[in-house]
Amino acid sequence: MKVTENSTYRLMQTNLDRITNRLQDLRYQGATGLKLNKSSDDPSAIRPVLTTRTQLSKNERYLETMGVSLDKMQATDSHMASVESLLERAKEIAINAVNGALSDADMDTLADELAEIQDEMLDSANAVIDGKYIFAGYSETTKPFELNPSYDPTLYDETNSTTWPYLYHGDANPTELEITPGEQLQVNLTGNEFFLGVSNQYWNDATTAAGGPAPAGTPPEPGAVDLFSVLQRTEEAIRAGNIDDPLLAGGGIQDNIEKLEMAADQERRLRSRMGVRAERVDSAIKHQEEVNVDLQEILSRYQDADVIETFNEIIKQETAFQAALSITSKVKDISILKYF
Repeated sequence: MKVTENSTYRLMQTNLDRITNRLQDLRYQGATGLKLNKSSDDPSAIRPVLTTRTQLSKNERYLETMGVSLDKMQATDSHMASVESLLERAKEIAINAVNGALSDADMDTLADELAEIQDEMLDSANAVIDGKYIFAGYSETTKPFELNPSYDPTLYDETNSTTWPYLYHGDANPTELEITPGEQLQVNLTGNEFFLGVSNQYWNDATTAAGGPAPAGTPPEPGAVDLFSVLQRTEEAIRAGNIDDPLLAGGGIQDNIEKLEMAADQERRLRSRMGVRAERVDSAIKHQEEVNVDLQEILSRYQDADVIETFNEIIKQETAFQAALSITSKVKDISILKYF
C-alpha cells in the first residue's frame, strides 16, 4: 500500500494533538486537584457526584439551621439561669421577712428589692436575640410581656389571666426544628409555659374560645404558678406585714414562700427539658458533621486526582511529547534526493 507524504504528516499531527490534549488535561488536573472537570472525563461518575453534592448541600443547610438554633438555645438558657437566681433571691427575702424582727421600714426595703426583681424578671421575659423575642412563640416580633394596666390586687384571681399583674401578648406555638429528615424537635420555650405556668395546648384552646390574645380563665398547670404573680403578691404581703393570712394583702408571706419554691421547681424542670433538647441538637450537629466527612470521602473518590500519580503521568506525557517532536522533525528531513 502506498503511503503518501500528506498521509504521513496527518498521522504525525494527529499523534501530536493526542499527546498535547492529554498533557493539557493532566496539567489542568494537577492545577485543580480534580480528575473530573467535565462530564466527558468520566461519564459514569457524574450521577454519584451530583447526588453526593446535593446531599452535602442539604446537610450544610441542616448544620446552619441547627447552629443558629443551638446558639439561641444557649442564650435562652442564660436568661433562664438569671430567672432561677431571681427566684432564689426572692425566696430568701420572703424568709427574712417572716423570720426577722423587722421594722416597717425594713419590710419596705425588702419589698422594694422584690419590685426590682420583678423588673429584672420582665427584662428576661422580654429578652431579644437577633432582633427577635425569644419567649414570644411564633409572634417573635411582638413584645411578649407588659404590665397589666387594669391590675387590682383586690380583684386578683389566680385562675383568670386577665387579673394577673402582667399580660402575655405572644402565642403558644413553640418553634420546631427539623434536625434530621423527618425528625422535628422543639427548640424554644413560650412565655406562657415558662413564666405563666400555662401549657401551650391549654393556652391555645383558651385563646380560641376567647377570640383574642389574652384569654380569660387560664389557670396554671397543677404544680405550676405564674412567676410574676408570685413575686407581685409576695411584695404586697411584705409591705402589708401579712405573714400567714390568705385573706389579706398578697395572700400571706408563708403561702408565697411555698409558691416561690414551686416557681423555682417549674423553672428548673423546664430548663432541664431545654438542656436535653440542646444536647440533642448538639448531637445532631456532630452526626451531620460526621456524615459530611463520609460524603466528602465519597466525592473525593470520584472527582479528586491523585497528585503524585498525576504529576508522574505529566512527566511521562512530556517525555512522549518530546519524543514525538523529535521523530516528526526527522521525518520532515527525509527526501528521495538523499538517496542519489
